[in-house]
Amino acid sequence: METIIGIDIGGSTTKIVGLGIDGGVIGNLQVTAADPVTSVYGALGKFLQENNITLNEIKQIILTGVGASFFNDNIYGVPTKTVDEFQAIGLGGLHLSGKKEALIVSMGTGTAYVRADGSNITHIGGSGVGGGTLVGLCGKLVNAHQFSTVIEKANGGDLSTIDLVISDISKNVITTLPPNTTASNFGKMSDTATDADITLGVINMVFQTIGMLAVFACKNDSIKDIILTGMLSTLPQAKPVFDGLNQLYGYNFIIPENAIFATATGAALSFFKK
Repeated sequence: METIIGIDIGGSTTKIVGLGIDGGVIGNLQVTAADPVTSVYGALGKFLQENNITLNEIKQIILTGVGASFFNDNIYGVPTKTVDEFQAIGLGGLHLSGKKEALIVSMGTGTAYVRADGSNITHIGGSGVGGGTLVGLCGKLVNAHQFSTVIEKANGGDLSTIDLVISDISKNVITTLPPNTTASNFGKMSDTATDADITLGVINMVFQTIGMLAVFACKNDSIKDIILTGMLSTLPQAKPVFDGLNQLYGYNFIIPENAIFATATGAALSFFKK
């Protein structure tokens, strides 16, 4: 089976997606490793074994992400090239969501905002607030240094001991802002706040910041669909936070299936683009 391999080499994780020559998904895989070269070779070997694919069946390997710069030659003798990460984000986000036009938000260590449609993919900006912010703050505040630990720590958290909301500061009704709208992240930090409360507060702050920047990016555009991709999209708190922003501002926040593999998918899809 002829296979196209897309590999997204991030700062701490490497994601692989395999597509058939017809564009259908064969499989995907994620591994964690600090060294990009080690992670790519290890992940590729594991992917081939799990999907019963031989090196001879790989037509091309396409790399993207910050770690792609470490590779200048073919991998295992297979034709290998690099594609711009923002192009991969745009292609992957549109493909997974089934949309023809959207703002793609890639939530990695930081966050990238990419406007994509059928003819143009444009990186319009980014933010240093992302997964690195989440893990960094939670590591210092509640001793949660791993992504999985952060998720566990947030269980049972209560934002009412952390965030100041509109109803805390005003008795008047503001027609455009519900009473539970956040007025200040960590603006009501209580001495009784638990580790779960603090962890949930950090998650909420990161998601609200990412979401509001996406809303601002769409203000002077016709786009109404915002596609959320990357590891942060797997957090259980993601959907309720972005649903709340949808209700406030009318933008359609979408977390597609396999959102963490969007950039790797886009890298593979670039094979079919001129």
